[in-house]
Amino acid sequence: MLRVDAQARFLGEVPVSNAFAVIPGTAEPEEYVILGGHYDSWDGSDGALDNGTGAVAIMEAMRILKHAAPNPRRTIIGALWNGEEQGLNGSRAFVEDHPEILERTHTVFNVDHGNGPVTFIPMQGFAGAGGRFGEWLAKIPSELADLVTLEVPGMPESGGTDHASFLCAGIPAFSFHVGAGRREMNIADNRWDTSTYTWHTNRDSFDKIVFEDLRDDAVMTAMFAYLASEDPDRMPRDRRAMPPGEQWPDCRPPARSSGQSTR
Repeated sequence: MLRVDAQARFLGEVPVSNAFAVIPGTAEPEEYVILGGHYDSWDGSDGALDNGTGAVAIMEAMRILKHAAPNPRRTIIGALWNGEEQGLNGSRAFVEDHPEILERTHTVFNVDHGNGPVTFIPMQGFAGAGGRFGEWLAKIPSELADLVTLEVPGMPESGGTDHASFLCAGIPAFSFHVGAGRREMNIADNRWDTSTYTWHTNRDSFDKIVFEDLRDDAVMTAMFAYLASEDPDRMPRDRRAMPPGEQWPDCRPPARSSGQSTR
């Protein structure tokens, strides 16, 4: 039995920061592939699945890439966003502060889904994205690729997690999902349903992590990043025709102080 007496005190407003790792490109160093996931968490528990697993997957994907593909065609940025739970503030600040990077960004991948495996990737309203993802999945081992359903062309999401900070600016940004689009196979028995049982509750703890899924998420993220970095052409930014009454989401400014925050 372990008993812990943890003391805490309120420190008022304190600064928060994003964290980055960069693998410079060789042929196109000023074009970018961004892997991102937030590393802040809800305060009810450990934040293990939201989004400790995503942050670990990003770090492990960057380690894999540095070891196996240290000289990519494009620059690969691994980003850990802060302030996501307060309104995507870290990623929104990056988008607002770095238009020179966004202008030359090929693709953004977002990891914020708890336990995997990845089974569903919406194309977020980008008309040409489905074909590019199809090419990538054809080069990824079937034990991972065959689980994935693509939603083509999909609709752009306006919030929820950090890829939305890029979508509103017209940057091809995609978030990995679990559950939706799941094929009929026995992959649900040992998974926690993050959205039902752990999301923003005191049950989001370390013991819920399925480490086999976390390993597969990191490997798949690394493979997507490498394949994107080697593409001869950037991801097309053509957008779908929006249904009547719908429009592409507008970008919102980040809250850079507690006084600006609505949360």
